[in-house]
Amino acid sequence: MGIEIKEILAKKILTEAKGYLDVGFTHSLNPYSGCAFSCRYCYVREMPIQRFKEIPWGEWLDIKTNAAENYRNEMIKLHKKNKPVNIFMSSATDPYQPIERKANITRGILEEMIENPPDFLQIQTRSPLVTKDIDLLVNLKDKCEVLVSMTIETDREDIKQLFSPYAPGIKLRIKALKEVHDAGVSTQASISPVLPFTPDFPKVLDGIADHIWIDTLSIGDGLMGKRSERLGMPKLFEEHGLSKWYQKDLHVKVEKYFNKYFRSEMIRVSKKEAFPR
Repeated sequence: MGIEIKEILAKKILTEAKGYLDVGFTHSLNPYSGCAFSCRYCYVREMPIQRFKEIPWGEWLDIKTNAAENYRNEMIKLHKKNKPVNIFMSSATDPYQPIERKANITRGILEEMIENPPDFLQIQTRSPLVTKDIDLLVNLKDKCEVLVSMTIETDREDIKQLFSPYAPGIKLRIKALKEVHDAGVSTQASISPVLPFTPDFPKVLDGIADHIWIDTLSIGDGLMGKRSERLGMPKLFEEHGLSKWYQKDLHVKVEKYFNKYFRSEMIRVSKKEAFPR
């Protein structure tokens, strides 16, 4: 799959948190626009940033070359107001796009964060590339609270291949999360959205995830399942004999199952609450 890459100057890099992020986050931060991983269920496909674009989702990527500079300037202003700054990075892209290996946009932002730290930073990614910044994350966690949340929606590579063929492999993500955890940085396994998994899934995450986040296509797409329906997810599940995994109360069943393996305070479910700051 080809991808059109552009360098752009962004007007701002911090956006006030709204909607599903209004659970303790004050801002979202997206170092890129677009996403090369092109997951079939991604709710951003149904958001204005994509719906009014002629190029299909997954085939375009904008690099915000002035992201670090914007972050520095915006944080200086926010610090003067003495308000808490809790950042979710990222809400509409992955901060570790494949191009990040060369572009280092996210790394530049982290370097600025060490100089002007937020109160809390959650990095949300599905890319093993996050491990290249472990040195900065270890430094940053001495200045603010840091949580690296790795999306691991299943432990089955065949299921991953069906729903997100261009995303990094599951085993690579698990290995990366372990590396971050072993470095002393707080970690989270984000089962988001829940996709069919094996009974051993909790055991795979044991010892490498400090927190477990559970999210489903019915409760986590920002419109209580309507975006997922428009993206054809119910039909895709049905075509592959997976309909029992597309139930409105799936999150309840998954939480109950994971409670057998993890302490209840380690588990959170989307739309209920975020982890306390």
